[in-house]
Amino acid sequence: MLGFLAARQAGVDDPLRLRRAESTRRVLGLQLNPDRDVDRIHGNGINTIDIDSIEGRYMLSGGADGVIVVYDLENFSGKPQYTCKAVCTVGRSSRHVHKFSVETVQWYPYDTGMFVSSSFDKTMKVWDTETLKPAEVFEFEGNVYSHHLSPIARKHSLIAVGTKNPKIQLCDLKSGSRIHVLQGHRAEVLSVRWSPRYEHILATASADSKVKVWDVRRASGSLLTLDRHNGDKSKASSEAVNTAHNGRVNGLCFTGDGLYLLTTGTDDRMRLWNSATGENTLVNYGKVCNESRKRLQFTVSRGCSPEFVFVPCGSSVAVYALHTGELVTMLRGHYNNVDCCEFHPDYQELYSGGKDCNILAWVPVLRASDVEEESNSTNTGAVGQSSVNPAFQDAWSSDED
Repeated sequence: MLGFLAARQAGVDDPLRLRRAESTRRVLGLQLNPDRDVDRIHGNGINTIDIDSIEGRYMLSGGADGVIVVYDLENFSGKPQYTCKAVCTVGRSSRHVHKFSVETVQWYPYDTGMFVSSSFDKTMKVWDTETLKPAEVFEFEGNVYSHHLSPIARKHSLIAVGTKNPKIQLCDLKSGSRIHVLQGHRAEVLSVRWSPRYEHILATASADSKVKVWDVRRASGSLLTLDRHNGDKSKASSEAVNTAHNGRVNGLCFTGDGLYLLTTGTDDRMRLWNSATGENTLVNYGKVCNESRKRLQFTVSRGCSPEFVFVPCGSSVAVYALHTGELVTMLRGHYNNVDCCEFHPDYQELYSGGKDCNILAWVPVLRASDVEEESNSTNTGAVGQSSVNPAFQDAWSSDED
């Protein structure tokens, strides 16, 4: 890495290449950090976590016990060993607590003074962080599996909500009312995600094996219904026309630039789609174990080349190369199934939560081979590279803008 710095200083290398190379090296060096703990508050499994995008300092968690916790990830002790403390908790003693399992939590994208939670108690609550009281409560006819606020929206303040009802609900944060429904699915909607590229584009995944992409400004129906066979009718049976998976689709995740959409299903498959055309890119990730009947929260790295996907897989987190499908590593540390993981783009760190009631921090570790490589690059004056998984050495060294 010192070689990269020397090359950038001499003007023979691009600063963006340096940043991507370092981000990639940090992700490839992720390990369970024995010096960092996260307060264990939940008495039951952890279903969902979210890190605020404003400061990158506060983390939310929601559990099967109905409890919501806010953690401070910052280390003010000056010591390498520290615990991420729970700042505040909506516990069982609160009269505002969710009665049943919390399925999704999310910070308001523009301010940490507010967050949103949804639950199997058929409600979605908009919380004031200071008072820990709901400023607004939306009630639905069935269990709420997922909700999502757009990370980029300026012209609307809609929350998309997936429930046991096949109709997707659009709730307006400003008016406090449900203003529209999107009809097209035939079973419960397990996951919803707004595009990080276009503020009116929404993707939805359902137990009917389908993934639909919507422009919420249009009332005529969905823009796309993803087809894993790319329209090849000879490969599709009459029952499986325009289906994204051969089973329940319970996971959605856009890449950071919004150009691609990842989906996971109970057919133990993960697929990568072109979000503009709806084309299945046919990247083969192999068997991606998925036994969840509910929403599965997985995530994608940002700022790396190549990018990586972090997917809960049993009691581990599987790390895949986004565009080749190759399994890079398995992060093992949980004692029970992992249900959610969230990537911290500022520090290339990963947080995961599972049924063992633990939240684990996975942080980049500088290996001895990296130190030796840096020492050699300094002595020779050459542009240095860290020792990484050989499968990614070429991609890392030939990083493109």
